[in-house]
Amino acid sequence: MKFQFETIADFIAMNGHGPYVWASYAITFAALIFLLVSPLLQKKNFIKQQQKLQKLAQANPAADQSVE
Repeated sequence: MKFQFETIADFIAMNGHGPYVWASYAITFAALIFLLVSPLLQKKNFIKQQQKLQKLAQANPAADQSVE
């Protein structure tokens, strides 16, 4: 069985295409991580904002009453 690359250095260099290939992998990996982490952080911030609003509402119950 013959492998495409004989050494690890050849594998990393990929016949001169290594920088493009590895940069593409890095950008893709970074984008996937961002797409996974961003909604979690937004949810965390949303929950914090809701808790602050609930504390304000409990501290000032007269503000909750609407004028009819």
